[in-house]
Amino acid sequence: MTSFQLLLDGFAAALTPVNLLYALVGVTLGTLVGVLPGIGPAMTVALLLPITFTVPPASAFIMFAGIYYGGMYGGSTTSILLNTPGESSSMITALEGNKMARRGRAAQALATAAIGSFVAGTIATALLVVAAPAVVSFAISFGPADYFALAILAFTAVSSVLSRSIVRGLASLGLGLVIGLIGIDQQTGQARLTLGIPQLLDGIDVVIVAVGLFALGEALYVASRLRHVPPEVVPVGRAWMGRSDWRRSWLPWLRGTALGFPFGALPGGGAEIPTFLSYAAEKRLARGVAREEYGKGAIEGVAGPEAANNASAAGTLVPLLTLGLPTSATAAIMLAAFQQYGLQPGPQLFEHNAALVWGMIASLFIGNAMLLVLNLPMAPLWARILRIPRPYLYAGIVVFAALGVYALNATVVDLFVLYVLGLLGYAMRRFGLPVAPAVIGMILGPMAEIQLRRALAIGAGDPSVLVTSPVAAVLLVLAALALLTPVFRALATRRT
Repeated sequence: MTSFQLLLDGFAAALTPVNLLYALVGVTLGTLVGVLPGIGPAMTVALLLPITFTVPPASAFIMFAGIYYGGMYGGSTTSILLNTPGESSSMITALEGNKMARRGRAAQALATAAIGSFVAGTIATALLVVAAPAVVSFAISFGPADYFALAILAFTAVSSVLSRSIVRGLASLGLGLVIGLIGIDQQTGQARLTLGIPQLLDGIDVVIVAVGLFALGEALYVASRLRHVPPEVVPVGRAWMGRSDWRRSWLPWLRGTALGFPFGALPGGGAEIPTFLSYAAEKRLARGVAREEYGKGAIEGVAGPEAANNASAAGTLVPLLTLGLPTSATAAIMLAAFQQYGLQPGPQLFEHNAALVWGMIASLFIGNAMLLVLNLPMAPLWARILRIPRPYLYAGIVVFAALGVYALNATVVDLFVLYVLGLLGYAMRRFGLPVAPAVIGMILGPMAEIQLRRALAIGAGDPSVLVTSPVAAVLLVLAALALLTPVFRALATRRT
């Protein structure tokens, strides 16, 4: 079947009343968590991972995808109205968006962000339909050495990009790899790092790791810096755009989409780099009134980065679904959800679970339309949500985290592990270690170990088998470049 026929079948699954309800719940939750500072889609999906025990896979992933897209939408609201990015990818939006709001143009800023997100998300999802089968056909030829090299590329790229320093990124990755080692060695049957606790013989459940490091760690960190002064929210009416705003926004939307999608698909690419590049490109291309307004509230500085932000979300799903390679924190949690269902993203997923994959992709088109309806007329409501007292909000997160984890196996050991990981997550944030490399290391570490052992077994213990495949050699070179480029850049800066 062609991609178009499979997509039509996906729409048939996504348009059922139950899945439409899950899509609506997902985009609403995503917008809500995007609006609230410090609560991102990664934390929300982590908190909802326990539902994988009761909800069918298709419905769960439709909801998770809606949360992911909705989080990208909602992050712009906080950036524009509070000058406080709800997501790191919304930092650039705050530069011009908040200045527009303070000039009385909050409605126009919110409108160009919402419509730009819809345009970029729709185009990027269409590109996902085209790109995913092509990547799958290429990935079918991958051997153990290729998958090991792919994991190494993910480790190095994410560690170097998602951290202020390579050392901190690699330290976080090391913690995740150690957590992934806990349990019984699949080949030798030996217990590793279990400390004599029988409940750890099967390893630490990925749900506990994700909820502990993301949700509980973030709640403890925010609580330690909580201020009781209510935030000052810029007033906003119904989001709308005039003819001049449309004329100045449509090209930045397209350029932002062109930048965001490929960066989202790259290991470690993320949304931060394309949003910055989009802002810089729009500033360079600005003429006349737009050039004068930069630094004072130019609409192009909101339209382009927001489009790049949402296009990167669709790009992230390409390596996740086709290779099982997460390139962002939220993608890493979604990979954990696949594993909870006993599914492994990659070429086999498209062959054996086509209805699930294409239903999820079709739901992205539906979710985009829902998000546009939610964000344009309901902008004043999202602004009011910013006034929720933070103590109540984060206390609720801690309670739901504990309930969700305890429901897994009904053991006190799981709760103890959760709080230990929550303290670890707090300490990582306190000392500047990124959390995403740790989660990716914990999830991909066991897979990398198995593929390494298989490759060495095929090569009779000869390490050169790891570079005999052209694909593996190229991936390892890219991993070395991802690791060494920041070092070379720092050395060049010192010399100048």
